[in-house]
Amino acid sequence: MGKKSKRTEKLNLPLTIESSEGSERLEVRRTAKLYIGGAFPRSESGRSREVQLAKGGVANIAGGSRKDLREAVRVARIAAEPWAARTAMVRGQILYRVAELMEGRAAQFRDDLINHGASKSDAAAEVSAAIDRMVWYAG
Repeated sequence: MGKKSKRTEKLNLPLTIESSEGSERLEVRRTAKLYIGGAFPRSESGRSREVQLAKGGVANIAGGSRKDLREAVRVARIAAEPWAARTAMVRGQILYRVAELMEGRAAQFRDDLINHGASKSDAAAEVSAAIDRMVWYAG
């Protein structure tokens, strides 16, 4: 008796699927999520709401419940203890690294503020002030 081999079939599918003329794809909506403890959980209620952006368009934000808020506070309290246990020098180095990362993404932050209705000069000033503030906190 010989070994039985699995037979695989090759499918000759096109790499792209062409839609028929006039048909439109349904919009795939992203689920709005929270940010708690380094993760992106869905809100307990599953609710979200639309927010009209100043420059047009709509953003979806998660509608957190009291339970979600309690969880965020609980996780923040847990994270506060090891942060406080670090030396001032280490905390300063971490905050300075955050400032460096912010500086590297300053253009993106400015564009986001402009897309939300800020003028170019206000957006540039806000981003610059945020980076300067982080450097100041770093010591």
